[in-house]
Amino acid sequence: MPNTAKMAAVPNNLIKEKEVWVLKHVANEGAGTIHDHLLDRKIPVRFIELYRGEIIPQDLSNVRAVCVMGGPMNVDEESKFSFLNPEKAFIRRLIDKSIPCLGVCLGSQLIASALGKRVYKALAPEVGWSEVRLMPEAAQDPVFSTLRCEKLEVLQWHEDTFDLPDGAVLLAAGDTVRHQAFRYGRTAYGLQFHIEANGAMLQDWFEKHADRTVILDRYRAYQAHLAILSRRFYTAFFSL
Repeated sequence: MPNTAKMAAVPNNLIKEKEVWVLKHVANEGAGTIHDHLLDRKIPVRFIELYRGEIIPQDLSNVRAVCVMGGPMNVDEESKFSFLNPEKAFIRRLIDKSIPCLGVCLGSQLIASALGKRVYKALAPEVGWSEVRLMPEAAQDPVFSTLRCEKLEVLQWHEDTFDLPDGAVLLAAGDTVRHQAFRYGRTAYGLQFHIEANGAMLQDWFEKHADRTVILDRYRAYQAHLAILSRRFYTAFFSL
């Protein structure tokens, strides 16, 4: 047995801080304000561009959390997008190991699918700003409780919805699409809406959309308050 009293301490600058991995499905759906937050906190970030054929590494020893971003595909289009099946298996592994996982839009649907639930067309698509209600359970949630509000104005762009995973806690609901946010276990969160969207992303996404001006004007008016809410959310989530 080594004499621990004589072992040299590892210098702080040689201790490798764990990374946040960001799984991207298309080029223009990145991490937005999530990335800004991580840069501000000096938390290492690793982007894995699945649409370019990058493979998700299997070694999770240096992973602090994983963010699964949005995309235009459906979770069941495995024959067209070969990364979907391995990605769902990877998400299931994260959940089993209690590694924090945040799914945004398509990402939330992938979490639901990885947990064996159906993803299907909603009664109507949601595009643009809309309001979601925080459920009573949100007040006790370690992440959503930090928002300290009863309603959220959020950016939507999706046609699909999903059945809530067994044992999941519904945290936010909408009128058109009920399942807007949930937690599964202690560390897996799904958001049907885009909390990460920033001005540059919105200008790109809605470049040819008929409601572009209305959506961008609302973002400019709401940006300061949204930044406060998203910062609270990110701080709590990346502290899990």
